[in-house]
Amino acid sequence: MHEEIVRRFREACPAGLDFASIRVVDERSHRLGLRRGVLDPPRLGLDRGAMITVIPRSGPGKGGLGYAATSDLSASGLRAALDQARAWAERTAARAIFDWSTAAPAPARGAWRSPVGRPFDDVPVDEVLGLLRAMSAEIPIDPRVVDWDVSIWSMVTRQVWATSEGGLVEQELHQMAPDLAVEGEHEGRVQRRGAGGRGVARQGGWEALDAVGFRGMARTAAEECVALLEAPECPSGRMSLLLDPGQMMLQIHESIGHPLELDRILGDERNYAGTSFVTLDMFGSYQYGSPLLNVSFAPDVPGQMASYGWDDDGAPASREWIIRDGVLLRPLGGRYSQARAGMPGVAGARATSWNRPPIDRMANLNIEPGPSSFAALVGAVERGVFMASNLSWSIDDSRNKFQFGCEYGRLIEDGELKGVVRNPNYRGVSSTFWRSLVGVGDAGTVQVLGTPFCGKGEPNQIIRVGHASPACLFADVDVFGGA
Repeated sequence: MHEEIVRRFREACPAGLDFASIRVVDERSHRLGLRRGVLDPPRLGLDRGAMITVIPRSGPGKGGLGYAATSDLSASGLRAALDQARAWAERTAARAIFDWSTAAPAPARGAWRSPVGRPFDDVPVDEVLGLLRAMSAEIPIDPRVVDWDVSIWSMVTRQVWATSEGGLVEQELHQMAPDLAVEGEHEGRVQRRGAGGRGVARQGGWEALDAVGFRGMARTAAEECVALLEAPECPSGRMSLLLDPGQMMLQIHESIGHPLELDRILGDERNYAGTSFVTLDMFGSYQYGSPLLNVSFAPDVPGQMASYGWDDDGAPASREWIIRDGVLLRPLGGRYSQARAGMPGVAGARATSWNRPPIDRMANLNIEPGPSSFAALVGAVERGVFMASNLSWSIDDSRNKFQFGCEYGRLIEDGELKGVVRNPNYRGVSSTFWRSLVGVGDAGTVQVLGTPFCGKGEPNQIIRVGHASPACLFADVDVFGGA
């Protein structure tokens, strides 16, 4: 079917049109879940349409760029969208802040597909519900456990990007987002433990559940929730902070990923999602973190949530160093932002679906492992707190000052893990926090994580991102409880 749509698009391109592209997106999603053992209404989603981009290299529209989206994929529907995109390119040419014709994509060709063992569509509904019921039955271990839910959300996205000049890229993404949440109440105090906060979304089929250990999470979450109900408050003060990969995912996302989006640095997002404390002159010299900090843009990791072969502007995706030995090297900017800024970026132009244009986004943004075992990280702490799984977050509009809360904490005293503490929180400043990194876990502490929810853009776009990280140790952090 996609071949026919591409044929219609190319036939609709008028003679003399310099550059046009079409991005066809066809997505099918399922969600099955139980709350307190009772089946939620099942959800089935079907979404299909195309985005057309026109960039005239000559004539009255030279320098402009126009978009038009349509769910009418007939020849007449595509022709109407093409005409509308061309009209917008001509209208914007005289007011453009950049000559878009200098950065029109090359005609890439190729195909990419998520590694899939057993596609979710091949799994009988009874088998899915059987797993969810078994997990749900493990949770109510104590009368103080008052609410819980278990769910599986599966998405299969087929996408084609083609150009008037012969480019053709086909990609098929299979993604799984299992979720689990347990809530308990005791003497007016409510505590939560979950799997979603641990970022267990992955690419793949049914086997992805085992890759993240989802089947074994229910009992553990219930036990930890009950322990939190009985635990004292997290202490306050400046101390060492050891973060598990689940909380590192949020830390990477908010205080590395978003500040390094190049369109944000160029000012495009300031009226909605904010700006960044990072400026263009920092790249190549700025000490973003301690020498232990190594961050990669890694769209090539098999099974990670945001792996792909090409971004949504047809740029071939490759692994790139973002931060090396603590030094900031390159931004998260796609083809057009790179041309505007005059610096290299990444293949990170991404769109939430067919009805949004690509903008600069994260994909897989990972911290590379270091030399220390988890035991060695704990052993290096005289006084501190281990925190796991994000519960709350707040960060300013330049992605600098932040305050994050976690679901679960444990004291560390004289190099040993001690008792559970509730309501663990910490605060810091992105521009200095990463320089306090004093320990990076080895490969044995790494978890490959991801989330289906990252918001940005106006109108808003929600995309799926991945973050892999080891456990990490920070010195002299402002830790507090009770929030």
